[in-house]
Amino acid sequence: MQIALDQARAAQARGEVPVGAVIVRAGEVIAQAGNRTLAEHDPTAHAELLAIRQAAAMLGSERLTDCDLYVTLEPCAMCAAAISFARIRRLYYGASDAKGGAVENGVRFFSSPACHHRPEVYGGLSESESGELLKAFFRARR
Repeated sequence: MQIALDQARAAQARGEVPVGAVIVRAGEVIAQAGNRTLAEHDPTAHAELLAIRQAAAMLGSERLTDCDLYVTLEPCAMCAAAISFARIRRLYYGASDAKGGAVENGVRFFSSPACHHRPEVYGGLSESESGELLKAFFRARR
């Protein structure tokens, strides 16, 4: 989770919402990213999607069945769907997102009958540090 937090800080330094993601396979980091929606002019350039794309390219497969994703913020509906389609084995996230989250909050994507794959989900890892990064970022913008 520390690497995900480092990616979130790097995103913040670029003026992006500070969210970072890391994909691990067999104890090895195979992908890492921070939000890049502003830099890439791409509303889908969330940290999770960028990390999933990197991992899939590195493994030469769209299926990441033996991979775990660490992300600093509860994934949104778009990212939750991508996690499901990629067949991520486990999802670990930091701060809950009552407004935009789609795992434990909102649409609860993995509980939907439309969801084909449900990863194991573990929330609250480095929750206070992840949450404080986001709070400080949005405080500074107001």
